Amino acid sequence: MLSACLFDLDGVLVDTAKHHYTAWKKLAEEKIGVNFTHEDNEALKGLSRAESLSYILSKTNREFSQEDQLSMMEEKNLNYLSLVSQLTPSDLLPGALELLQSLKASGIKAALGSASKNAPMIIEKLGIVDLLDVVVDGNVVTLSKPHPAVFLKGAELLGVAPEHTVVFEDAVSGVAAAKAGGFFCVGIGEPEALPQADYVVSDLSFVTIEDLKSKFFN
Repeated sequence: MLSACLFDLDGVLVDTAKHHYTAWKKLAEEKIGVNFTHEDNEALKGLSRAESLSYILSKTNREFSQEDQLSMMEEKNLNYLSLVSQLTPSDLLPGALELLQSLKASGIKAALGSASKNAPMIIEKLGIVDLLDVVVDGNVVTLSKPHPAVFLKGAELLGVAPEHTVVFEDAVSGVAAAKAGGFFCVGIGEPEALPQADYVVSDLSFVTIEDLKSKFFN
């Protein structure tokens, strides 16, 4: 039985990767003195802010104090927030609103499972707060993907078992987290990039409740 769906945020419901890229690039090149590419930005998918900064710092021999690092994370976040504050419902990715609405209408629970501490603000800007029963973000769970904590907490708060729940993820670490937690996982992207996913689509417009039931719960 399909009881619930858990959604990652970035790359699944909305594309804020471009804003993360802009903010991290500014910090990396202006404050740390290293080049930051789109490939680097891809490598940060699913990582926490602290883990992302550690990745960037691994590209330099310069030493930064803990205080410096905290200051850099705060600066990056402020730059990012200034960009995502301009989000509107029109920034939802294809199929996201329709799937969330159909889940609500069908009585199937929906939750957000994201490492982003900015998730509450983002979903408010996107106008989907009322379509999510639970929001689990970096303020609730500190263990990052591929640890399944964020999805397990979501299932716990929804009162559902992982085996009755589908997770939607676009990152390798997120798919690994879903599978480690015992969930069915729909990957968003290219099949060759997400080999661990049970099923892969290019975006949520290719997903219906009937599809999910037939593929995972027949």
